[in-house]
Amino acid sequence: METTQPELQTQPDMQNQPGTETEKPTDWKRVALDILETLILAVVLYFGINAVSVRVRVDGYSMTPTLQNGEYILVNKLAYKVGTPARGDIVVFVYPANPQEDLIKRVIGLPGERIAIHNGKVTVNDVPLNEPYIAAAPLYDGEWVVTEGQLFVLGDNRNESKDSHQWGLLPLENVVGKAVLIYWPPPEWQIINHVKEVYAGQ
Repeated sequence: METTQPELQTQPDMQNQPGTETEKPTDWKRVALDILETLILAVVLYFGINAVSVRVRVDGYSMTPTLQNGEYILVNKLAYKVGTPARGDIVVFVYPANPQEDLIKRVIGLPGERIAIHNGKVTVNDVPLNEPYIAAAPLYDGEWVVTEGQLFVLGDNRNESKDSHQWGLLPLENVVGKAVLIYWPPPEWQIINHVKEVYAGQ
């Protein structure tokens, strides 16, 4: 009986020992430091990702069947800082007629080339293009010469697209970047396939 009473009395005293109290502030400091480090890392990643990419929403049907209305696209902003656009690239750009609006189209003509559209076929320097990605053959006709520092772009839904056949050539400086990934909605997630230069005769 005499040995149990001192033990019961000493247990509360152990909780009030100075060594135990000093651990609580230390734990809170560690948690606060971890949270701060996580926030700093998140901010760095956010600005780092935004420096090299941009996320855009497809509004409309000018790029069907390749891209669907409402899909979200990841765009590589560095693609043309270290390289140049190629035929078949899908690019996001500032609309020349309205700088407040961004459009997404496919590159068809490069500087120095002559583009012609007749009888539902697109030709580059008189050579027909093989275009398996379009919704339907164009119902319009025209000819354009792509000057230095310009691109000729068309929507894959040729007859429902506001593009170079209506408003003319696209200045290279207006290009924001190259579309690389459909990331939303999840069932549509995929790497965007940029068609290489293919001519009908090949």
